[in-house]
Amino acid sequence: QVQLVESGGGLVQPGGSLRLSCAASGINFSINIMDWYRQAAGKDRELVARIWRGGSTDYDNSVKGRFTISRDNAKNMVYLQMNSLKREDTAVYYCHIATVRGAYWGQGTQVTVSS
Repeated sequence: QVQLVESGGGLVQPGGSLRLSCAASGINFSINIMDWYRQAAGKDRELVARIWRGGSTDYDNSVKGRFTISRDNAKNMVYLQMNSLKREDTAVYYCHIATVRGAYWGQGTQVTVSS
């Protein structure tokens, strides 16, 4: 059974940093795309960052230059380094993967940016 488990969320002051991790287990097939989405209260879920198996990346304009997505294919893990955090980054962050056998979501981790 495929499981995605996120970690690393929490409370941070504006301007601070957090690193999110997502571990995918129960997978013995190729993961093509690994993403981070977020959903703020009262808003739709939105794509934050995406990384393809070969390492190419894409970012939402709101996080370009502040967030960095990376992955470890051998460990089936994806990371999101978040720097210069702003109050508007507050949301539940979800890990998502697209594989040859379907797409899967994690349960989410809360990130709160507040002084």
